[in-house]
Amino acid sequence: MCGIAGFLYNGITPEKSSLGQIAESMTNRLVHRGPDASGVWTDVERGVALGHRRLSIIDLSQAGAQPMASASGRYLLTYNGEIYNFPSLRRELEADDYPFAGHSDTEVLVAAIENWGVDKALKRINGMFAFAVWDRKECVLTLARDRVGKKPLYYGWCNGVFLFASELKAIRFHPEFDDALDYDALGRYIQYGWLAQPASIYRHIRKLPPASFIQIRKSNNPWSVTPQKYWAAGNIAISGVHTPYGGSYEQALNTVEGLLRESVDERMVADVDLGALLSGGIDSSLIVSLMQLNSDRPVRTYSIGFWEPKYNEAEYAAQIANHVGTRHRELYVTPEQCLSVVEQIPRIYDEPFADISQIPTYLVSKLAREEVKVVLSGDGGDELFAGYTRYFECLKRWQWMHHMPSGVRAALGSIFTNIGQSSWDLFKPHNIESDAKISKWRRQGGKLQRHACYWNANSPQELIANTFTHGIDGRLFVRGNRHPQALFSDQQQCAEISDPLHAMMYYDFSEYLTDDIMVKVDRASMAVGLEVRSPLLDQRLIEFAWSLPNDFLMDEHGGKRILKDILKRHIPQALFDRPKRGFSVPIADWLRGPLRTWAEDLLSRTTLVQQGIFYPDAVRQVWEQHLCRWRNHTNLLWAILMFQTWWFKSKNDGD
Repeated sequence: MCGIAGFLYNGITPEKSSLGQIAESMTNRLVHRGPDASGVWTDVERGVALGHRRLSIIDLSQAGAQPMASASGRYLLTYNGEIYNFPSLRRELEADDYPFAGHSDTEVLVAAIENWGVDKALKRINGMFAFAVWDRKECVLTLARDRVGKKPLYYGWCNGVFLFASELKAIRFHPEFDDALDYDALGRYIQYGWLAQPASIYRHIRKLPPASFIQIRKSNNPWSVTPQKYWAAGNIAISGVHTPYGGSYEQALNTVEGLLRESVDERMVADVDLGALLSGGIDSSLIVSLMQLNSDRPVRTYSIGFWEPKYNEAEYAAQIANHVGTRHRELYVTPEQCLSVVEQIPRIYDEPFADISQIPTYLVSKLAREEVKVVLSGDGGDELFAGYTRYFECLKRWQWMHHMPSGVRAALGSIFTNIGQSSWDLFKPHNIESDAKISKWRRQGGKLQRHACYWNANSPQELIANTFTHGIDGRLFVRGNRHPQALFSDQQQCAEISDPLHAMMYYDFSEYLTDDIMVKVDRASMAVGLEVRSPLLDQRLIEFAWSLPNDFLMDEHGGKRILKDILKRHIPQALFDRPKRGFSVPIADWLRGPLRTWAEDLLSRTTLVQQGIFYPDAVRQVWEQHLCRWRNHTNLLWAILMFQTWWFKSKNDGD
């Protein structure tokens, strides 16, 4: 895996030496993504620069170095990712007499662009990627991103300069960068815990959406060009609902296993050692089982354990590893180790990000990187095969509440919200500092308030979205946030998915998976120079999974029916048949214990007033409610705290 950066001047171009120095400085901010080598290419006359940091995985020689020119010299490519079907594409290109110099997938990508054009090449490649390619003949800069958004790509216009990079820290290092905050994006972040594409925390910088490309010319006015789609997950989901798979369950089972085996095999291609992240859950256990079948030596597997039994799954991972026969390593972490990661989060994630599992994800990545450069993971199984327990819960709610008129539901939501607030005003402790714990019966108002948000949902997507927000409105917390937050980045396609289960899965796939899970995994792993590959998110598997009928996905025992039945072929059911747990840490209790002083400093009224970004009364209320256990505000508080740590870090050191 790698890091890319670059820019295109729309006006006066710096001198040749400055152009190269700026590009090199930006690129060097991404050394963690590519510690093995670096490269810069510039065209002073055109005002364009491409930079690259390399993590060598395939073709470790100079023949794989970037930025890479096509055989004719027309195209210059800087690329982050892996193209898994590059061997078959290479054979086709060789048949057309393309003169390859090495055996990297990078060279296959630039050859495909030269022979077929960007649009056709994008439709044919299967992998995870973000790239920028400069067409020297047409003077066009093209940025593109993979179908699921596994690899990040930021871009924007600052003072007449078009900037792009894998991470914001590289963009911030350009002298024309404008650090004005996007308060509407911040409001949505406070609601959900992630910054949904296409927004970033900065007003003038955006994320390129998944499955999109954008083409920029030197003459373009800022923001006059918009991204184009080359693949649409929404269309795939709609088609799957309208024309579901017509074969038997056994046939579907065999098809999914065949696709998954092929996907795993392709992702085991590397010129360096690789392993797997093993949580002990269904998805990672299935990936590890198939990897071991395809390996002539024990696969290296890695797990994180916690001393708190409620959060620990390491013992299950060890049992799976022992049965499959992997070479397993685990690390039981202490609260002190987890808390030490908190200080690094602003550097790792580069903008506010509040998925609490970011901590163990970083720790297990760091553990794996001690031995390997590449790991496979089970990401994507929950979103594609109905694995989240919230699907069951929301389906039950939707089945009886959608018959109720929306006006009645809205009124009930308002009533419960007001009852909850009145309960707090009446029963709140007089002295929060005394570690007061409000009695259980007085906490019923907090429970009513938490559930009030469900009554306001007008679709299955809104219902599943509200499981993240619990009715929080970012405008109540963020100054300058004046616009209601749209629930979905693709509302039209969401509305056309009539089946409630598929509608909720599509929300998670297009929002939560892209903007939370993929961000978490990419930043945590790349912070230590580790590449993570996700076989369950192969394009062919995604397209087939969306066609599966609901009863293939779920049964009376829960979701992932088809994945569980495949796993039974390789591992005894007793080793994995247990309630689903999240990959998290006990932040709720830590905020009342070892993290309390740290949090209080960031959430103090004095700090909030001086900062001028949040409404102090609103923030202080949720903090006090959490401390006395009137209501669990862990996710909301963590979002605010992660913004605070990022904001002060960026102001103090400029990075």
